[in-house]
Amino acid sequence: MRRCDELAECTEEPGRITRRFMTEAMRSAQHRLGGWMRDAGLSVTRDHAGNLIGRRDPGAGDQRLLVGSHIDTVPGAGRYDGVLGVLIGVAVAESLGSQPLPIGLDVLAFSEEEGVRFSKPYLGSSAVAGCFAPEWLDRRDDKDGSLRDALRTFGCDPARLEDAAYDPEQVIGYVEPHLEQGPVLERADSPVGVVSGIVGQSRLRIEFLGESGHAGTTPMAGRRDALLTASRFVVAVRDTAESCEGLHATAGRMEITPNAPNVIPERVELSLDVRHPCDTDRNTAVTRLVGAGQSLAEADGCRFRVLENTAQPAVRVDRAITDRLAESITRCGGEPLRLSSGAGHDAVVMAKRFPSAMLFVRHPGGVSHHPDERVEEADVAVAIRVLRDLVVRVAADAAGVQPAEASR
Repeated sequence: MRRCDELAECTEEPGRITRRFMTEAMRSAQHRLGGWMRDAGLSVTRDHAGNLIGRRDPGAGDQRLLVGSHIDTVPGAGRYDGVLGVLIGVAVAESLGSQPLPIGLDVLAFSEEEGVRFSKPYLGSSAVAGCFAPEWLDRRDDKDGSLRDALRTFGCDPARLEDAAYDPEQVIGYVEPHLEQGPVLERADSPVGVVSGIVGQSRLRIEFLGESGHAGTTPMAGRRDALLTASRFVVAVRDTAESCEGLHATAGRMEITPNAPNVIPERVELSLDVRHPCDTDRNTAVTRLVGAGQSLAEADGCRFRVLENTAQPAVRVDRAITDRLAESITRCGGEPLRLSSGAGHDAVVMAKRFPSAMLFVRHPGGVSHHPDERVEEADVAVAIRVLRDLVVRVAADAAGVQPAEASR
């Protein structure tokens, strides 16, 4: 818990937590985290995607279990999202001490998950999973700097991103501890739970293009106000989400041009985030919303365009590791409640290549991506015991032996 507090001090903005991909705040966080990894007996490296990796028992053989999460944040974040999962992994490695295991254990601190700086999420885990697309290197941030240059400034070599990928033949699985970011565990009075799956997600960038004019001299009739049309679209987003059970749709970011108090807005670019456990329902909603945007623009004399449309299918977790995780909760005295995740996580990408599972930790109040984010120390302690039990039992499975007192 103290370490979570210390990493919260690594921020780009005084007074609130903002730590984006490949910034000096990220460098400071990795410096502190690397020291704790070494204290836990891990050897520490950084790959060319900027991920920090703590490795236990480099000579333990080829088979490795991966544990981790991300350490970047959204602007004005809480202090536990992502970071907590990494530090739980470090605590597990520390608790194992010199206990020999027939497998290796890597604690991963992904450099990027939130998609804030370059409007592209999962950059760190994509490199580890071997699915980092080279064209992403040309993406620009709000200062018009490229992702490629950001990596170089941080000391990484973009030409060697492929080196970050793990061989699936050597990975037993990936386990991500994380805040639930929702109310289910709190309502069930359960400190931890097992993730049964992750909802599918679509991310779009949409443009409405009208015509600028003087706010005082242009008649109201016949105006082509892009902001007015975009506002009507935002209402359509809400109405669409409310009409479909399980659908979440959000217009979360908007850029207005020329963004002046006495000028009619000529152009609006906005983000659209659509999520649902069923990919068919999610795709239907996206099609419906794109159609609504086109119709609203035509009615207002504006033009409409989809600038970007990317999708992440719903993710099925690995049954074997997930069942093992549920057994570990039982062995540690808990009830293995299973629940789906409405948020995206690095496990979304890691599951494409490795058997993956997630352990959720109770999140009092369920307020995430916000300074009021909370977690209880006792619940974190339970998560550490559960994950340690899982690591020992997975290692025993690999060796073909029955673990003794694994949960201690």
